[in-house]
Amino acid sequence: MQKKPLLKIIILGDSGVGKTSLMNQYIAKKFDQRYKATIGADFLTKDVDIDGTSVTLQIWDTAGQERFQSLGSAFYRGADACVLVFDITSSDSFSHINSWKDEFEVQAGQKDIVLLGNKADLAERRAVFQRGAQSWCQKQGRDDAPIQYFETSAKDSTNVEQAFLGVARSALQRKATQEDDDVQIPVNVNLKNTAAQQPAKKKGCC
Repeated sequence: MQKKPLLKIIILGDSGVGKTSLMNQYIAKKFDQRYKATIGADFLTKDVDIDGTSVTLQIWDTAGQERFQSLGSAFYRGADACVLVFDITSSDSFSHINSWKDEFEVQAGQKDIVLLGNKADLAERRAVFQRGAQSWCQKQGRDDAPIQYFETSAKDSTNVEQAFLGVARSALQRKATQEDDDVQIPVNVNLKNTAAQQPAKKKGCC
């Protein structure tokens, strides 16, 4: 029986941007209006179907208070993708996205990234506009790994499902490509009579 693929997805961003709320909305379809800071890190799992492939998503949530500090190599180990989150009503949270991205890539390498502008339900208080976020994605993305941008609302679930499935689909494709590259073609080694190819030892006369 083929083992179900596991994708480890890390959510990064400043404290208060809605990382935990996004995870809970995606996994459990629930939203808690009360703010409670995450202590350390936590994760939830969800089985999803991506283009006919059954995949287990392991989504890690972090405490934003550790901004610009290493969360520890164990946290990043095995990460397949990153969800970067900022609050569209906070320009500071958007300006810190570069540092979160750099931290992730130092620890986990070049992986798939999606950018979420959360709290779209508060658009009337917007401080960061779509054009600016999309421009950041174009500058920071690579040809082989463009960065997708979604404006989300953990409160009313706007684009939450689409965002997580989008980055999961990209990560799954990357993982499949890497596994194909890891399959090495056996090299034929001619072991036939190797002893005969060695120079003959001179025999002594006595």
